[in-house]
Amino acid sequence: MNGSIRVSAKTIEDAITEASIQLEITSDKLEYEVIEKGSAGFLGIGMKQAVIEARRKPEVEEENKIIEEVKKEIKQVAKEEVKAEEEIIREVKAEFRQEKKAKETKKEFAKDTKREEPVKEIPAKREAELAEVTDETKQAVESFLKDTMKAMNMEVEITSELDRDGSLSINMEGPNMGILIGKRGQTLDSLQYLANRVANKHQSGYVRVKLDTENYRARREETLRHLAKNIAHKVKRNRRPVVLEPMNPYERRIIHSALQNDPYVTTHSEGEEPYRKVVVTLKR
Repeated sequence: MNGSIRVSAKTIEDAITEASIQLEITSDKLEYEVIEKGSAGFLGIGMKQAVIEARRKPEVEEENKIIEEVKKEIKQVAKEEVKAEEEIIREVKAEFRQEKKAKETKKEFAKDTKREEPVKEIPAKREAELAEVTDETKQAVESFLKDTMKAMNMEVEITSELDRDGSLSINMEGPNMGILIGKRGQTLDSLQYLANRVANKHQSGYVRVKLDTENYRARREETLRHLAKNIAHKVKRNRRPVVLEPMNPYERRIIHSALQNDPYVTTHSEGEEPYRKVVVTLKR
């Protein structure tokens, strides 16, 4: 098997998990052959480890090539937005400074005039609240995504709505959506990043855009939680730490959350972005 690795473990399931970690893919993207089924032996005597030969499925390799082409298209679009991002940050910071100054002015006014009724202050957390998404912003983001899809020669149906936390939630449907998702969702995350920059360029305050397709976000979370449990089992069995593949902050939080109540293992992150990784270790 070309481009394959040979992995041994106590069981075939453990070998599959180890191969998935080494190849940095989920088990559903793995293709393998059983070389040795393994056996427990008698009282540990004569035990044989399970051995598999594994590799990425052919369609995964082809998908990676397409993803690289899509990334080039995204980078081209991103060049036109780089200056706008810095301007957005400056505007948001200026707005926060003005609001803070207004609060301080109200406090001083209350002291000077000795008003009996205290001035009602805006809670500090309000600064972190999302601004209301305007129709203009919604249309701008949808237009950006449609133009991007057109440049990629992809037919995609876009639907958008405001979710419970006030974010603009956008779902994309069409053929070959795996291309838009990319390896571990990297392409989808890149598109989401650009969409957020477009949105914040069209209105004051901060707005958040969430992109999804084929329910990828929920499926990815389920996969990561399953992976976390498998890794925890491995750490308990081998009593050695396991370092996971690099993940974005959102995915690292899923791993931490999945294992936070495990009485035997603990998690922490190491490294710098974008190569920061979760490490699962045995509790002392």
